[in-house]
Amino acid sequence: MMRVRFRRLVVVLPVMLLAAGGPAAAQARSETKLTRDIKLISSAGARALVDACTAWAERNKTIVAMTVLDWGGNQIDSHAMEGAAGNAIDTALLKARSALRWRRPTSETNRVVRSGENLAPTFMNDFPQPGALPIVLDGQVIGAMGVSSGDGEKCAQSAIDEVFKGRATTTGP
Repeated sequence: MMRVRFRRLVVVLPVMLLAAGGPAAAQARSETKLTRDIKLISSAGARALVDACTAWAERNKTIVAMTVLDWGGNQIDSHAMEGAAGNAIDTALLKARSALRWRRPTSETNRVVRSGENLAPTFMNDFPQPGALPIVLDGQVIGAMGVSSGDGEKCAQSAIDEVFKGRATTTGP
């Protein structure tokens, strides 16, 4: 009788290991990644975005102010063209924060609020006015760019396309 139980144990143990994913799965579970790599916009990258947006605005005969944030909402760079309104940098910053928080262009957030589909941005101290885009690279939101004008998203999109050579998108992961 003892011999039969021993054989069953030997047969059941490999079946249990296979059901749990086997030794490789057990090792993978014990090596769970505790960190991840995060891409950041560098100061040079933020300056390049600001310069590219300024060049776009000059070509299109408009005066803008702009702000670039990193993925954590830290202001990396900002610039107001000569003649920009006194509140233009603040407006660009508020727009950039909204694009970063909602991970979508602020024109989309504006549409959602105006339609009544989602009013959360209005009571979360967001500024859902068109003019800002999140910056997504390799599936990660690496920051946002806000521009204080009616064509702000066009300016930001032009800058993102120029600086990231088409590798970055403006839609969330």
